[in-house]
Amino acid sequence: MLDIYTPFDLQLELSQFIRQMRKQKKLSVKALVDKSGVPDSTIRKFEATGEISLRQFLMLYAAVAQLKKVKLLTELEVSPKSIDEVLKSHAKP
Repeated sequence: MLDIYTPFDLQLELSQFIRQMRKQKKLSVKALVDKSGVPDSTIRKFEATGEISLRQFLMLYAAVAQLKKVKLLTELEVSPKSIDEVLKSHAKP
């Protein structure tokens, strides 16, 4: 399956998301530094280029949003293995 997003595209979208959330919460870069522990230069570079370490991204994300949303990416989707499992999952209690 062809994916229309590249890793670079997503990097830029994630940096724009963090910037938008920072502004929505009325946080200056300095305030985000204090809240996240990520250096000022790293935040400015990330917002401009999308380049950041995973740990620092998670620190920023935790400062502006709920980290449990990122945690959901690690949960595997379990598909039913039989018709009985499908029927049980849709049965009314």
